[in-house]
Amino acid sequence: MAQTSHFDQLETRSPEVRAADLAQALPAQIARAKALSGYARSLDGVDPATITSADALAALPVLRKSEIGKAQAASAPFGGFTTKPAHGFTHVFQSPGPIYEPSSNAPDWWRMGRFLHAVGIGAGDIVHNCFGYHLTPAGMIFESGAQAVGAAVLPAGTGQTELQVIAACDVGTTAYAGTPDYLKIILEKADEMGVTLGITKAAVGGGALFPSLRDYYTGRGITCLQSYATADLGNIAYESPAMEGMIVDENVIVEIVTPGTGNPVPAGEVGEVIVTTLNPDYPLIRFATGDLSAILPGTSPCGRTNMRIKGWMGRADQTTKIKGMFVRPEQVAALVAHHPEITKARVVASRAGEQDVMTVHIESDGGDADAYAQTVVNVLKLKGKIVIVAPNTLPKDGLVIEDQRSYD
Repeated sequence: MAQTSHFDQLETRSPEVRAADLAQALPAQIARAKALSGYARSLDGVDPATITSADALAALPVLRKSEIGKAQAASAPFGGFTTKPAHGFTHVFQSPGPIYEPSSNAPDWWRMGRFLHAVGIGAGDIVHNCFGYHLTPAGMIFESGAQAVGAAVLPAGTGQTELQVIAACDVGTTAYAGTPDYLKIILEKADEMGVTLGITKAAVGGGALFPSLRDYYTGRGITCLQSYATADLGNIAYESPAMEGMIVDENVIVEIVTPGTGNPVPAGEVGEVIVTTLNPDYPLIRFATGDLSAILPGTSPCGRTNMRIKGWMGRADQTTKIKGMFVRPEQVAALVAHHPEITKARVVASRAGEQDVMTVHIESDGGDADAYAQTVVNVLKLKGKIVIVAPNTLPKDGLVIEDQRSYD
């Protein structure tokens, strides 16, 4: 699918130009982060000048939200991860945890304009923004994106559906922003009230957009595309009219790694999404989203040339309780690291005779099952059956812990 208009020239850069630009921007961002107390340990000894690509990033430690939470508890509100004090931002938001996130009124600070432009939203549109405005940043994320493309906003939030319909009709909203399912609720209420709404575009996020729901909107003449964003990072990736995966935003670097590690997986294999932002106010370096996805090869037919991912494919936190003990992806990673000949491992939890059973499938070209069994006890703190399989045998689905037990 061809598209004649793009948000800016960054979207259509050649791989060579994009890599050269990153080689300039990334060292500067690492230097900003290194100067912050939140990175005092993790970036100690790192020479920012050597971090010029995603491959170089892979040598740095992963930053998890739990670490930010602990740092914020010790040094409120941002834990030493921002380059400005709290009063230097325009907003402070709170997510469950609690975790606090900053925001700024700098143009398109959350980088959502690129997505709204892809949906076709721009000057002349009024966006019915049903994302939350209270404590959560979602409402402001989409509002700043609307400002970036010259659209007006009706800050609707959720609830009071009848009033939503009346407002959408009276104001003449032409576009919707919110979770994928809430627009359907509004449309059905409008049908019930005998009101015809003028919404023809929908920018959705914060939940799964199921094919049947997209088809429902298409049947009503509404173009519906989805973005992948978080409160910490802003926009990460987004759909274009081509609807082939999600295109990574131009001001973040996305890596796909084996869950529980910082080790990139081969292209096409499912793993955890790790994001580095180029936001100078809030430089998150190798931030673990906890989400699973995979790199989609090639470039989008819409003309945007950045890397694509397959979209949200589940959660990477596969922590599972077996025999009363938690087994975590990090422990499975430690097991693999303990024996150089092991290329991959997968813990499977099952039941036999009303008891938990743990089987550890290990990819290895040979190897000593007894030695592996002892390492399992040492690292996972549980005994388990060892099954040695040939390299490249285990599924490439991102799972390192599989729970086969039925809870019905």
